[in-house]
Amino acid sequence: MVEIADYLATLPDPTYGRQIQDFAAPGHAAEARVSVSYTTAEVALTDTTVTLRAPTVTLSDLAYGPLDEDVTLSPRVAPPLLGLGLIEAIPAADIIALEDADDADGDGISGRANIVWSREYEQPMLGRFGYKAGQPTVRQQVSMAFHTDLGLSTPIFADGWGDCSAVQADCRTAPHGDGDARGFEVDAAARDLTTLYSANLGVPARRDLAAPQVLRGKEIFHQAGCPACHHPKFVTSRLPDQAERSFQLIWPYSDFLLHDMGDGLADPMPEGRATGREWRTAPLWGVGLAQRVSRDAGFLHDGRARTLLEAILWHGGEAHAAQSHVRALTADDRNALISFLESL
Repeated sequence: MVEIADYLATLPDPTYGRQIQDFAAPGHAAEARVSVSYTTAEVALTDTTVTLRAPTVTLSDLAYGPLDEDVTLSPRVAPPLLGLGLIEAIPAADIIALEDADDADGDGISGRANIVWSREYEQPMLGRFGYKAGQPTVRQQVSMAFHTDLGLSTPIFADGWGDCSAVQADCRTAPHGDGDARGFEVDAAARDLTTLYSANLGVPARRDLAAPQVLRGKEIFHQAGCPACHHPKFVTSRLPDQAERSFQLIWPYSDFLLHDMGDGLADPMPEGRATGREWRTAPLWGVGLAQRVSRDAGFLHDGRARTLLEAILWHGGEAHAAQSHVRALTADDRNALISFLESL
């Protein structure tokens, strides 16, 4: 997927909208062909070197003419859908309490909340979902996916043509489902069932949590300062009508705040309050199973990191000190840290 910036002093591309679609329904042209190439760099550790790769996206065969000259492109991989309902159930005040926008405590970490517009409630809300915390609720996240990824209308995003611009007349005038009795292609009932399903996808149980190497890795995780952003735990709100999410001690290993991750991960696409250098701390629960589920799964927002170690070595900005700590580890301690992450 390649998304086009549409927040914080940016607009959708006037021809291609927010997202480049490299597939299309029968009878319609794909918007473009997407290719990805990589540049590499070597990072020296105490006993070895690691090759990091950075992606460059190229678009060809543009079906509707050139992109706007000021367009910004950013590749994305689909984020995990683990524990979304539990994340939504964390009291907003508990996340906001972790903010330290001016680094008042002097630890070099200055997380801040992304406050975004809720189309559902017509008010600003705490962003929790997406790589830059650009969506406030599971329902809005699901609705945006229906709209932008699939071109399906919902009560929140009502356009039946999805992300097709006015230039794409054939797309806008093509048959869609808004004319039937439901009123939308994905009506409120279908949307809410999808939201319920998405919100209740469980978090996998930890593995080997008492193994000596895992416990050593946990110690190193804390010594490196990782919990300053990867906040280990929260307690969810009391929700009398949602026992499956109510008053639970959860361990997402994220503060769900925005952090400056440095030049290496800088991105030309701001979102809400998030600048191009800022990213929401990624939850770590389930990360150890990612490549068991999909052998080729990558890490970070664009999948550039092929291993958890590569993902760590891309950390810069506020995370530079933690990354430097990991670079200086012995091979045994480095392996223990990875074992801890794989246990989550």
